[in-house]
Amino acid sequence: MNFKKNGLFATSLLAGATLFSVAPSQAQQAASTPKAAPAEEVVVTGSRIPQPNLTSTSPVTQVTGADIQAAGITRVEDLINQLPQAFAAQNSTVSNGASGTATVDLRGLGADRTLVLVDGRRMPYGSPNEAAADINQIPGIMVERVEVLTGGASAVYGSDAIAGVVNFIMKKNFEGIRVDAQYGFYQHKNDFDGVGNMRAVVAARQATNPSQFRVPADNVDDGFSKEVSGMMGISSADGKGNLTAYVSYRNNDAILQRDRDFSACSLGGFGTLAGVAGFVCGGSSTSATGRFTDFDAFNLTLDSATGNTFRNFNGGLDQYNFGPLNYYQRPDERYALGAFGNYEINKHAEVFTQLMFTDYRTVAQIAPSGYFLGEASVACNNPLLTAQQRTGFGCTAASIAAGTSVPMFIGRRNVEGGPRRDDLGYTSYRGVVGLRGNIVEGWDYEASAQFSRVLLSRTYQNELSNRKTVLALDVVPDTRPGANFGQPVCRAVLTGQDTSCVPWNIWRAGGVTPQALAYVGATGVQSGRTQQSVVAGQITGDLGTLGIKSPGAADAVTVAFGVEYRRDELESRTDEAFTTNDLAGQGGPTIGLAGASEVVDLFGEVRVPIVQDAPFAKLLQLDAAYRYSDYSSGKTSSTYKVGAEWAPTDDIRVRGSISQAVRAANVIELFEAQGLGLFDIDADPCVGATSGQCIGSNPWQLTVAQAANASALNSPAGQYQVFSGGNPNVDPETADTLTYGVVFTPRFLDGLNVSVDYFKIEVADLISTVGPLNTLASCYQRNDLSACQRIRRSPTGALWLGTGQVSDLNVNIGGLETAGVDINASYRFDAKELFGAELGSFTLAMVGTKLEKLETDPGGGNTKYDCVGFYGNQCGTPNPEWRHRASVDWKTPWNFGVGAAWRHYGEVELFVLGGNGGTRIDRYFDAENYLDLSANVDLRKNISLRLGMNNALDNDPQLSNSVGTTGNGNTFPQTYDSNGRFVFAGISVDF
Repeated sequence: MNFKKNGLFATSLLAGATLFSVAPSQAQQAASTPKAAPAEEVVVTGSRIPQPNLTSTSPVTQVTGADIQAAGITRVEDLINQLPQAFAAQNSTVSNGASGTATVDLRGLGADRTLVLVDGRRMPYGSPNEAAADINQIPGIMVERVEVLTGGASAVYGSDAIAGVVNFIMKKNFEGIRVDAQYGFYQHKNDFDGVGNMRAVVAARQATNPSQFRVPADNVDDGFSKEVSGMMGISSADGKGNLTAYVSYRNNDAILQRDRDFSACSLGGFGTLAGVAGFVCGGSSTSATGRFTDFDAFNLTLDSATGNTFRNFNGGLDQYNFGPLNYYQRPDERYALGAFGNYEINKHAEVFTQLMFTDYRTVAQIAPSGYFLGEASVACNNPLLTAQQRTGFGCTAASIAAGTSVPMFIGRRNVEGGPRRDDLGYTSYRGVVGLRGNIVEGWDYEASAQFSRVLLSRTYQNELSNRKTVLALDVVPDTRPGANFGQPVCRAVLTGQDTSCVPWNIWRAGGVTPQALAYVGATGVQSGRTQQSVVAGQITGDLGTLGIKSPGAADAVTVAFGVEYRRDELESRTDEAFTTNDLAGQGGPTIGLAGASEVVDLFGEVRVPIVQDAPFAKLLQLDAAYRYSDYSSGKTSSTYKVGAEWAPTDDIRVRGSISQAVRAANVIELFEAQGLGLFDIDADPCVGATSGQCIGSNPWQLTVAQAANASALNSPAGQYQVFSGGNPNVDPETADTLTYGVVFTPRFLDGLNVSVDYFKIEVADLISTVGPLNTLASCYQRNDLSACQRIRRSPTGALWLGTGQVSDLNVNIGGLETAGVDINASYRFDAKELFGAELGSFTLAMVGTKLEKLETDPGGGNTKYDCVGFYGNQCGTPNPEWRHRASVDWKTPWNFGVGAAWRHYGEVELFVLGGNGGTRIDRYFDAENYLDLSANVDLRKNISLRLGMNNALDNDPQLSNSVGTTGNGNTFPQTYDSNGRFVFAGISVDF
């Protein structure tokens, strides 16, 4: 890697391995001091005006293509999501609830509020199930750099840029052939040294239940990743054109939770083992042997010792361990190819194009499905039942003779059918054609058309059919004459309701036949597409050609203005099983939808140098942007930005900006079908209540007896039912952004760059939901009648069974606010200057964020809550107050370099609205520190080898039994390195 002595070098802010410099971006560094204009003007993310130096009134962070290679990254999102400005989002560690896409969430404001661009042009919706852009479509080998601007970009780029912009700048005008290959894997030693001895905990359960619990091997190697990419570029003979093409193949293997001692069992609470306080294994009461209960007279399970009798269900022993078969890392396979081209016909016309194709497939695997304490009727004369089992249900001789049915709830895991597998395939196409050139001296134009399409093919396998399971459980003696008289038969066969029904014999060990499994089994199929069409034109100009400039400045006023039309379409088609909520393990229906939105934008931007090269004002400059948007919904919006920068000397620059951004609801938020889903909470808030809003005769209330029955009210899996969906009447949300900071580049210490920037983003009329946890708290803690009316309990009082639910549709809620300080520092020096010997160069760098506020206002009188320093419940993934990445890199004069980086995540606490985690052993997550190492060697002039190890010390993650479906495997692998140390080797060859 070549560094410029004046410190204006392209740097990186992150990487798993750190041969590169983790420092303020080139845009930040060079912007700190006005420099002489280079030969060619460039465009910086956050502005459409080309400029003679990389200045910006808003902080711009940069990651280079070299950083991606040096980090051993095969998934670009893994690199971006390590930035202190980026928060956990959809990635390869999400299994339960995975969209299959990879998204970026800047500032914790949500991935839908982060706009992703390729060369300044927006990417389409990532999926019919996920509006945020899918950066699986980005080929790593083609990335020149990634520029990240946080906040205040809507006036320049339009809707969705409330939190900021991630702009992938692709390589252009490449000549030659480059082949790159990389291989990597995870290595982990199972000796968990966090709270409690998890290895001993799992071993204790293995002794009593070896079919569900297994202590993993001492050392594991898994999660193997392979990637091979090629790039070829050729220029025209006259030097006016270039075509650069690429092809890439990637394959990542799965990692199962059973192969880590801290995730080999699903945590269910706390206890002691050999006098040591720690976690205990829990699970789901939808068990392998079944749970049969009316939540009153009986609560039974099949006794595995006899195989055909009942005993009382023991929650501590009989819950199903659903963790081991879940994926910690989803397997995936990706093919990508494309071409970027340009040809200058003359100075007035240059044609350009971008063509990109990606085929991506991944599988999200979780524990087997089951009949999750669904309602059923079991006939007392069911021939599959033993006499002891009939007695357990309260059947009498009379009820057996009469064939009376007993209503109950049945929780039976479909262990015979294997784990649920969500097979997700995406095929994406993206094409851009355009024309640009010079109109007259100082004035340029660009016109382009862009078309993108993403096709989804999804198959959800190994499910149970709710409808068929109910029929297969309703078994009676065959009353038809013949050989089968008196044999077990589905009542549905006798009545003609379903003559293909086969009894599901869950009353005997090994009783489920292949024929029964084939009958009750089900598969969900979803297909769909997203489509985006963009036509845009803009003109940029130097008003100096018209004599417009400040008398105190050498540079003239520059402007950019234009128009953009965009249409986003989405269509999702689901089969009957998905649509009718027939799949038992889905938590609710997946209903197809279709919709489109259109917008016409008029935009303009101006940059005004006021003073240059004057005493106490090497530079004083203003810039402003404005955008007017007219939506097909009939709504309109206006956004603006005003920024200023002042460099009193070459050593210091002060910058700041204010802006108002607008985001209109996307198609999913507008038109998603309303239906049941799931949400996470540790316990029903009314357990044990004897008065207040919990007790009474209203739909949201319980009897005193029901409130006392914790086993009926508390979901063993911590999941409860929510009624959610789209709302076509939501208004656009608005955000006010403020940033100001200072950049130091002291001349007395060449190579040192330090920037400190404050940011504040306030989103009003947030397009979101009140949140079921907030609704429950408002009703039962604050006696808010409007909140109570959104709660409906089932006849048993539960919110996780039958008709129990909390209504939580999309609305405009109060808002969301975040604030904090970003700190960037880097120092590059020649070793000879310090040590007096030719030892190459060193780079020290640090980037960090101090988060001061991440506050949600649910609106409607609900209590605001701030998630800084918290995790879990309303706060989701960890939000540490301080995060940083620091590195040291040594580029030797002997054709090799080495580097080390320190990633730090501050302490967080379990969030409990209106309280705290008490004495829970997982109340606090300790600060996490990771060490990444790397090296690279130039074997020959055209061959380079890279080696690295991320999380070199193999740190174990922080654990909690309150991660819900937001986390995975008892932790938050989107935040913490949960799979162990990652070892990689790669080679790059140029021809």
